[in-house]
Amino acid sequence: MMRRRARSMRRPSAQPDAPMITDALIAPFTEFEFMRRALAGVIALSLGGAPIGVFLMLRRMSLVGDAMAHAILPGAAIGFLLSGLNLFAMTFGGLIAGFAVAILAGVVARVTELKEDASLAAFYLVSLALGVAIVSIKGTNIDLLHVLFGNVLALDDQTLMVIAFNATVTLILLAVIWRPLVIECVDPLFLRSVSRAGAPAHLAFMALVVINLVNGFHALGTLLAVGLMILPAGIARFWTRDISAMMLVAVLSAVVSGYAGLVLSYLTKIPSGPAIILIAAVIYLVSLLFGTVGGIMRKLFPGRHLEA
Repeated sequence: MMRRRARSMRRPSAQPDAPMITDALIAPFTEFEFMRRALAGVIALSLGGAPIGVFLMLRRMSLVGDAMAHAILPGAAIGFLLSGLNLFAMTFGGLIAGFAVAILAGVVARVTELKEDASLAAFYLVSLALGVAIVSIKGTNIDLLHVLFGNVLALDDQTLMVIAFNATVTLILLAVIWRPLVIECVDPLFLRSVSRAGAPAHLAFMALVVINLVNGFHALGTLLAVGLMILPAGIARFWTRDISAMMLVAVLSAVVSGYAGLVLSYLTKIPSGPAIILIAAVIYLVSLLFGTVGGIMRKLFPGRHLEA
């Protein structure tokens, strides 16, 4: 009798919790259109950017992605200087600046003794300073924050269509250059000996890096755009060795980070962009500790090996 009474007393207090949790997780997206736009934008960014991040990580080019993210800033800033916060002007400027820096860094690395990562670092620092200076000439501190950190909650139809189009192009082109990219990650010398597809595939891949960084720039700004590419890739690396499975885990991690980050931003005062990256960082730390492939706990307490 006492157990029945205890259960009956708990039920009224336990029932309201479920609707509250449901409201917190679903209501923002059912009630507000800008939240649905933001979620759609994050999903598109995840589909295009996370696979690129996996290849950047496998090719040991993660820091190159960060440098390229800042390389697009002067072009976007010039577009802002000429047309304000115009989508196509800033996109076109960012693409031109990104391609220019990628080409110049490659040329400098080939005609001088400077390595490509060092030349990219130099261009990255110059690009960041130049971009901030250009935005500051015409804009206010709010405009500068918008360029550096983005605003995924302010995506309009045009921006969303551009992000979705770029993600579609990324997936199609990745499917075309998949084989040479995978072989180059495993054995670049073998690829050079049996095929000439390595150089075109590398150029196409660098173009996809720039396109997806410009994509992320509209939603997360130049300082955070690379986060939704590299962190999900790092998460996937702790859970599988298969490249196809790594792509899937990276995309799912990016989508979950985007969704949870938007909910966190809705419930707190944390801006949406940093909230998304912080959620991805938390998932990365969990993967670092408990991942089945190279996780810390896995190394500290390895499972028993099969004995003959």
